[in-house]
Amino acid sequence: MNIQSVTIVATALLVAAAGDSFAGEGCCSSPQKPATTNVVAKAEVKAQTTCPVMGGPVNKSIFVDAEGKRIYLCCKGCIDPVKKDPKKYIAKLEAEGVTLDKTPAAAPADKPAK
Repeated sequence: MNIQSVTIVATALLVAAAGDSFAGEGCCSSPQKPATTNVVAKAEVKAQTTCPVMGGPVNKSIFVDAEGKRIYLCCKGCIDPVKKDPKKYIAKLEAEGVTLDKTPAAAPADKPAK
C-alpha cells in the first residue's frame, strides 16, 4: 500500500468514527433523553393530633377558628387561652410541622320558600 492509499483509509476511518460520535444529535430516530419537568414535591400533610395548650389528644368537636385555620383542642378549658393568642398556637403547631385544617366556608343561608 502506498502512502496515498494509507492516508485515504486513515481519513475514512476518522470520518466514520467522528460521524458515529455525532450520530443521533437532533435526529428523530435516536433515543431522546426524557424531558425534565418542574415537578414540585407535594408537601407532606401532618394532621393535628395533640392539643397545643395541654398536649393531650385532640377532641375534634372542640376547636377554635382563627386566622382562617381550625385549631383542635383537648378540652373546653383550652378554648380561652387559644382565643386570647391564636397566633401563638398556630405558630407552635406549624413549627411542629402540623398542617392545620382550614376554617370551613360558612354554609349559604337557606332561601325562603316561595
